[in-house]
Amino acid sequence: MGTTAGNASTGASIEAFYANIRHELEAIEEAGLYKTERIITSPQGSVIHTADGKEVINLCANNYLGLSSHPEVLKAAHEALDSHGFGLSSVRFICGTQDLHKTLEARLAKFLGTEDTILYGSAFDANGGLFETLLGAEDAVISDELNHASIIDGIRLCKAQRYRYKHNDLDDLRAQLKAADAAGARFKLVFTDGVFSMDGTIARLDEIRAICDEFGALLGIDECHATGFLGKRGRGSHEHRGVFGKIDIITGTLGKGLGGASGGFTSARKEVVALLRQRSRPYLFSNTVAPAIVGASIKVLDLLEADTSLRDKLEDSALYFRRKIVELGFDIKPGDHPIVPIMVYDAPKAQALSKRLLELGVYVIGFFYPVVPKGQARIRVQISAVHEREQLDAALKAFETAGKELGII
Repeated sequence: MGTTAGNASTGASIEAFYANIRHELEAIEEAGLYKTERIITSPQGSVIHTADGKEVINLCANNYLGLSSHPEVLKAAHEALDSHGFGLSSVRFICGTQDLHKTLEARLAKFLGTEDTILYGSAFDANGGLFETLLGAEDAVISDELNHASIIDGIRLCKAQRYRYKHNDLDDLRAQLKAADAAGARFKLVFTDGVFSMDGTIARLDEIRAICDEFGALLGIDECHATGFLGKRGRGSHEHRGVFGKIDIITGTLGKGLGGASGGFTSARKEVVALLRQRSRPYLFSNTVAPAIVGASIKVLDLLEADTSLRDKLEDSALYFRRKIVELGFDIKPGDHPIVPIMVYDAPKAQALSKRLLELGVYVIGFFYPVVPKGQARIRVQISAVHEREQLDAALKAFETAGKELGII
């Protein structure tokens, strides 16, 4: 009897778990916050094909430099696949380090103005394996309140004292550093996104560096939305702000401007990278970045170091689109980054705008809580170097049509 009752109770508990999940999903959908995945059937580019066979202008990819399907990048990936195999079935310290990995790490370090670089399976892993390795309970990490989720999660894994400063508020940054000093912090690390992915805001790294020097603090930045195209040579937000070579720790991705596949990195002083190789858990316990991705990424750096034509075109196109969308009457976040947040403020309306634009031949996605704060729903447009002017004009016309239909403009 006891066993039967116990099994019945256990079964009820399990069913209650799934019922609770269904309830949460229904609540998300009713609030207009449910995210759906659209299916594309073509390579990444300025124009893509959806599962229904429609051709649309893609305005929401992180393909900043148009390198995701660049012929020379594809050729380099094929060559690495042929010469170094599909995968290594190993982590780096066992039998997962090829000459290609060491070459890419050295090239990234030079490109970013650091001493050494360590590759990870993703930028999320790079941030996830950073703070726990370098900081102890006697240290402090001071983080911008709008930092990326991977930075937040990475900080949660470490035992350091945690301080947050108001977004891009340098007076509050100074106050938090003073609080860390008052608490007796041994080492202090200020960490910020170089570019904030939802707003396109570029951190004031020159001023932040000066404040860090004032307080004897290290400075780390996440460069996922900057590497390859910000700065006159595309080195990133630290070049853009005039502090190239003056950042202690840089994390970033191969999955956006640098080819758009996957893989991340941390670039820093040699001793920092050496310790990460010894103790960083995502590095020690995750498979090596695939050879084809590494070979293609080396070719990406070849292209970017040869000339700046791609980042120059991207800069010009971003400024053009920003000017024209404002002239139509849309409210956007100010700036000059290729991320152009078109503010709608209402989640269901952002969903409706996204849906109507797709019908008009423009592929964009609505962003809303919890990706952005409540009441800050938006369409995040991302310009690419492969967008031609006529494509941007066609997209602007679609925005005008949809915006008027929905009462946004």
